Amino acid sequence: MFKNYFTIFLVLFVCVACDPDDEGSSVILPTELNTSLIIDEGLVEVQASAQGANFYSFMFYDGEDSTYTESNDGSANYTFATIGVYTLKTRAHVTPYDYIEKIEVIDISDVGYTGGVPTVGYTTPNIYPGYDLVWSDEFNGNTLSSDWVQEIGNGSWGWGNNELQFYKEENTVVEDGLLKITAKEESAASFNYTSSRIKTQGLQSFKYGRIDVRAALPYGQGFWPAIWMLGDNIPSVGWPDCGEIDIMELVGGGAYNDRTIYGTVHWSDNGSHASYGDNSSLSVGEMYAEEFHVFSIIWDESAIKFLRDDVQYHVIDITNPNLSAFHQNFFLILNVAVGGNWPGSPNASTLFPQTMAVDYVRVFQ
Repeated sequence: MFKNYFTIFLVLFVCVACDPDDEGSSVILPTELNTSLIIDEGLVEVQASAQGANFYSFMFYDGEDSTYTESNDGSANYTFATIGVYTLKTRAHVTPYDYIEKIEVIDISDVGYTGGVPTVGYTTPNIYPGYDLVWSDEFNGNTLSSDWVQEIGNGSWGWGNNELQFYKEENTVVEDGLLKITAKEESAASFNYTSSRIKTQGLQSFKYGRIDVRAALPYGQGFWPAIWMLGDNIPSVGWPDCGEIDIMELVGGGAYNDRTIYGTVHWSDNGSHASYGDNSSLSVGEMYAEEFHVFSIIWDESAIKFLRDDVQYHVIDITNPNLSAFHQNFFLILNVAVGGNWPGSPNASTLFPQTMAVDYVRVFQ
């Protein structure tokens, strides 16, 4: 393992107002606050020392998350899940209200997970009471089945989202019982990135049922993997009139985004685009790239329920006549976009190549 050892002695002193109940007291603040950091992949171990300190506190800022901890001996640790630049705030306290403070930047240039396809994770059965398995792809063999077609190019206006990739067939591979869609940093037709997008349009489509997709996802700024569906009538009515069901989307980048997926529906509400969704997050320090998870919908005449690993996190009532789009057949789409309006562009922290690995797609009715 690669380790960085370094000590930063630059100290920012902040005198915080004393407790209002002790207005007459005189407090001697600690002095000479120093921190020594050991970085082992994403694990940061901190050892703080100061003259006259009674205890220490630490705040690790990780994207939209922050973790606070205290210690008497000046030691603390935190694991950052992804490569990036983060902030650490260390305080040496006399009392909870009286302290000196040091703020420093931590550059994580190596993490334990480097983008390989995981071998563990959640799985679901291939049989449910009251359902029949009407179609599936287990991605056995070494070629994509005839139920899928490739979409090539960058579409219109970056597939409508200002996406940066050029989709090509070569970025789809079936091997080791998995479908692998890989995003690469390479030039193709004046674009700087390539990936793949496949669909079952005109070959397999479904109205109602349970759909399970077991997949491991890419991570990092600018990646946008998606498992989703569009109404069969999109050639005649267009989007969003055809309806869209996003079984899973992830917008990579930062500790929050890499551990959060979204389930959403889109439709036309009297001529205007409408959408309704929610999200499901893993625990702090985890991300969807590290294990396989199962992303599901349960769809009937009344509602569409969204599940991650058999836990429901979102539901929409589709009995309203304005949601009639969701009472027709939909086809499946699997893709990994790069950039676009939602995730933004890759940056210096983004690692290529990145793969969405799909173990199975199963439709029960």
